[in-house]
Amino acid sequence: MTSKSADAPGPGSAATGNGPAVSRREFDVLFEAVRTWGRWDPADRGAWNRVSRDHVRRATAGVRSGTVVPLALPWNTSAGPDNRNPALHHMTDLGDVASAESSTHPEPSTHKDFIAADYHGKGITHLDALCHIAYRGQLYGGRTARDVVGTAGARFGAVSTLGPLVTRGVLLDLPAVLGIRWLEPGQAVHAPDITAAEKALDVTIGEGDAVLLRSGHVRRRTELGAWDPDTASAGFHVDALPLLAERGIALLGGDGDSDVRPSPVEGVHSPVHALAMAAMGVPLLDNLDLEALSAATAAAGRYEFLLVVAPLNVPGGTGSPVNPVAVL
Repeated sequence: MTSKSADAPGPGSAATGNGPAVSRREFDVLFEAVRTWGRWDPADRGAWNRVSRDHVRRATAGVRSGTVVPLALPWNTSAGPDNRNPALHHMTDLGDVASAESSTHPEPSTHKDFIAADYHGKGITHLDALCHIAYRGQLYGGRTARDVVGTAGARFGAVSTLGPLVTRGVLLDLPAVLGIRWLEPGQAVHAPDITAAEKALDVTIGEGDAVLLRSGHVRRRTELGAWDPDTASAGFHVDALPLLAERGIALLGGDGDSDVRPSPVEGVHSPVHALAMAAMGVPLLDNLDLEALSAATAAAGRYEFLLVVAPLNVPGGTGSPVNPVAVL
């Protein structure tokens, strides 16, 4: 990956850096190379089966300062190029606030609200469960999506089968490594970029880890304004996935949705999603806010931490809004 300044061409420019291009045939070969079907029981927990109680204990033992860093974006109710389906939030009970005569209300008064979201987009921090993505009609493990996903939800790979996710997290802070404010939208992260970041940050990705990629997406949006990440966003190139598969990761996420866009693979709009979830059984965390974590890890001089992700217990759900927490 070539270092690019924040003044480099923006979304939609010719110099996107998302290559090299990958043919559908090459992608299918790669899919087979990283596929882990049949490896675990229960299968619908996928790579999360790698995370044992011992792994959780080791991750917990790594906590030093006790600094807690939330990783979720604010609940986004405003329409924009990166939030086509805004979340909902409105009050359902204003208690005595709505009345000039508070005495007419029994004590104590209550104040209630309603929230809802079409969260599989770019505006809400969320966890993708394994039933969210199928490739060639098949979910992870070879289940036919048509057979196990319906109007009532999914009978395989639902978010309710994952439960709370607790493991060691590793932050790949690429802008920090390159000495820039952010990666430009459309910039791909390759396997050598991962190993270079490990060396620069003095951290090594291991089995059962959660890998979080900071591209600087949130900082760029804050400084330059919103754009359409479906058109251009920094993220992993598919050639980075064999390395992550070899390391045995259990969870993948970032301040985008992990895929570099435009997609380098012909006919596959989200190839990293397909490889991670449908082939490797690795759930994804999308749309994280990693700016505070970047500052905290830099101050601590360490890029590993305890990561806690607690999705909503939605039977049959394809994912869940989440507020992940890193503990240093």
